[in-house]
Amino acid sequence: MENLAKNEIIKDLLPRKFNATGKLWIGVLLSLCVVGLIAYTRQLSKGLVVTSMRDYVSWGIYISNFVFFVAISLVGSLITAILRLTDVHWSTPLTRIAEIIAVSAITFAAIIIVVDMGRPDRFYNLFFHGRLQSPIIWDVIVITTYFFISILLLYFPLLPDCMLLLKNEKKLGKRPNKLYKFLGSFWRNTPAQIKINECAINILVITIIPVAFSIHTVTSWLFATTYRPGWDSTNFGAYFVSGAFLVGAGGVLMAMYAFRKSYKLEKYITELHFDKMGKIVVMLALVYLYFNINEFLVPAFKMKKPDQEHLMGLFAGDFAPLFWFAIITSMFLPVLILVFKKGRKPLPAFIAGCLVVIGSWIKRYVIVTPTLLHPFLPMRDVPPSYRHYFPSWEEWAIAMGSLAGMMLIITVFARLFPIIPIQETITEIEQHENA
Repeated sequence: MENLAKNEIIKDLLPRKFNATGKLWIGVLLSLCVVGLIAYTRQLSKGLVVTSMRDYVSWGIYISNFVFFVAISLVGSLITAILRLTDVHWSTPLTRIAEIIAVSAITFAAIIIVVDMGRPDRFYNLFFHGRLQSPIIWDVIVITTYFFISILLLYFPLLPDCMLLLKNEKKLGKRPNKLYKFLGSFWRNTPAQIKINECAINILVITIIPVAFSIHTVTSWLFATTYRPGWDSTNFGAYFVSGAFLVGAGGVLMAMYAFRKSYKLEKYITELHFDKMGKIVVMLALVYLYFNINEFLVPAFKMKKPDQEHLMGLFAGDFAPLFWFAIITSMFLPVLILVFKKGRKPLPAFIAGCLVVIGSWIKRYVIVTPTLLHPFLPMRDVPPSYRHYFPSWEEWAIAMGSLAGMMLIITVFARLFPIIPIQETITEIEQHENA
């Protein structure tokens, strides 16, 4: 890669128009989003009665999706902030991938919360009549803060690339060019601008780490501050944060492979990147496994009556298939694949990333639903629908539509902007050659 000419790097990394496969992918995502909007329109007109949520399961697949989105958004702080501060240069091609995942995920985390509200027109009450004693307000504050920091952390490193994009107007078309002018026409790449930009980025990467830890810790407190079996845990903060880093790293593995294949970026996202990210996923999976053991072993050892019913439901009851599938898929199988060098090649690493993401989504569902179906007071004289929960088609459509919306943002961003930072790549190669 050291011998690549500057013009060749720019040519390789410029955004490209969608081919037939890309257009089909966009069509599928848009279709899922439209179906989700239709389902949400039905929910708005008829109320939450179209869902399968009832008095007991008042949180369902929507909140599972919310926790998943918040979790995967933490990858921005892992790749961009932590690895940057530790002076890890190999992660440069992955920073923008991580940041756009973070921005798109946290955007839909906020949207899915509004969807979960029976009266979204009262959303403003959170801001005007919120109480600081409520963990919900803490969540609103940290999510909003994390969103704006992530946007800035995506935007500032993009400024030098906007200048390069403006110089290649003929290749990119007039419409994208207007966007590049709006975002970065003021950028001249002067030493003063570069210094200010680097200083701003350093401030953001330092700031985002405590905010990132706070966002998922506070999300865990939404559960842990309620006195219910399955949620009444002092381990929840670390349990949620470790799981968030794992699913975020798995999401990056998936995106790395997809962009590498779609845009032919083999020279930039190399097998070395898959090897190193694979090792990170193994470490994070083992850390998350430790917190899972800690989360379930202690209440299982004491086996208090309220916890007994909950744990038996997870380990051997109705939720056992989902629970064990999530544990095996998100932790054991990825470790078995990635612990071997051959398993850290692009394709097996991609498969391991898919397993992590799928298992982690199901894990969030298992965290939310079983506890709600095991209240302290036994269910008496209630309809059968109150004793079980399975999402209605409207809930599935909205949930899948939100996941498709997140991927749509990532796809459109990759069409408009370089998914690998061009200027940073050129600078690193020049520094390496001069060393």
